[in-house]
Amino acid sequence: MTTAATTTIVSLEDIRRAASALRPVAVRTPLLRSFDLEAQVGVPVYLKPEMLQRAGAFKFRGAYTLISRLTPDQRTRGLVAPSSGNHGQAVALAAQIFAVQATIVMPTTAPRAKVAGAERLGARVLFAGTTTSERMDRAQEIVADEGATLVPPYDHLDIIAGQGTAGLEIAEDFAALGVEAYTVLVQVGGGGLSAGVSAAVKLSSPAARVVGVEPSGSPKLSTARAAGEPVTIPPNPSGLADGLLAVRVGNLTFEHHQAFVDDVVTVDDAALPGAVRFLLDRQKLVAEPSGAITIAALTGGTVQLSGPVVCVLSGGNTEFDGLQALLAEGSAGDTHA
Repeated sequence: MTTAATTTIVSLEDIRRAASALRPVAVRTPLLRSFDLEAQVGVPVYLKPEMLQRAGAFKFRGAYTLISRLTPDQRTRGLVAPSSGNHGQAVALAAQIFAVQATIVMPTTAPRAKVAGAERLGARVLFAGTTTSERMDRAQEIVADEGATLVPPYDHLDIIAGQGTAGLEIAEDFAALGVEAYTVLVQVGGGGLSAGVSAAVKLSSPAARVVGVEPSGSPKLSTARAAGEPVTIPPNPSGLADGLLAVRVGNLTFEHHQAFVDDVVTVDDAALPGAVRFLLDRQKLVAEPSGAITIAALTGGTVQLSGPVVCVLSGGNTEFDGLQALLAEGSAGDTHA
């Protein structure tokens, strides 16, 4: 991997190397065509279902990539990861593969499904506040006290390269279909997925467009683009898309956004239950609200469409009780039926 001392942008070769290392351990998720959505929006629609990835979300791609590139000594000292949930489960799984210990620092508001997922994989789970900065501060304390190795959730070139493998797969699948111009809708939290996917897509398919999608209650990329630099926004711990509630995009991820993301749109929480329900009813896919936000953006008319579009579905880590409650919210006035 080219280091941050010489570049702050991953290369296509970086992403391809990550894909090669992931091949024996990760799922190459398919590109699924949605004829129901196509009938609604008038262009071919494809889904990238990362809930089918190991640990239930795209995060395994980046976590494994970074951890596989550590030295044996760095790994055996233990790993610590601040996480809203999905990154923690991914780090726990990678730690299990390498037979080392992981500690995950989650918010006090973390969904039980994500806490239980990390614990099932053998991780120690601790809690710290509700914001990204509070989790990172606690993780840094563990690094100092225990000598553990930090696995950051998004602002690291190895993480970005690993997440970019999802975008590389999209580009390869469209190339196989003979399609060069298409639009990718991708979630924005701290920015690791959107940075990696946008880099892979634009470096592979210059005619493609990439649109970042974030909750309207946590518009950190929209705010950063308006300011020309990352900006810390007020926390929104009650937002439905818990995986996208970072209060600031990373410095490295923002550089990728500026280079490769064409536009960013926001989606209100009210649109998320219906999107989750649509994916369950019509596509037979279980998505958490963060994972379904691209569907809400697509059907909400906020994205200009001129050709094929792919919605990245970033994850599906939601517990049954929570899913029931969410679907009950989305049952009235459902526009996806």
